[in-house]
Amino acid sequence: MPGTAPELPFFVYGTLLPGEPNHDLFLRGRAVAEQPALLPGALLYEGPGYPYAIEGHGTVHGVLVTAAPGAGAELLAHLDRLERYLGAGHPDNLYERVVREVRLQSGRRTGTGAGTGTGTSRAWVYLAAASVTRSLRTRGTPVPGGNWLTRRPPSGR
Repeated sequence: MPGTAPELPFFVYGTLLPGEPNHDLFLRGRAVAEQPALLPGALLYEGPGYPYAIEGHGTVHGVLVTAAPGAGAELLAHLDRLERYLGAGHPDNLYERVVREVRLQSGRRTGTGAGTGTGTSRAWVYLAAASVTRSLRTRGTPVPGGNWLTRRPPSGR
């Protein structure tokens, strides 16, 4: 597992979103709050059944997930494996785990942190690794509007 990391919430934008296949597998019982959020300065591209976010002049829609107390390190390890993140700059990474500022959207939070909120939060985000980003920029298919859920109906529905 990559080195020790600060406990931050996670910004998710693809198969970890509520209603998507990896949400219950990885987040059920490990998250206490989920709130709609935006990742500015990023573009979303289609992948083989899951999306990639890269740096760019756009906004990606997603959810800010707060880990349950004491579950952050375990969740980080599970997500690192899912996203094939082996460490900062590792040549075999599929994604890089980076800290970015996300904008919280007004709306219902789920979990014990029920309520509404706006503002910003620092969060872990998995962006496409450099080699994947180069490929996406030259021959990738952008997701219009940066919202994975609007490109197709959510899984299982």
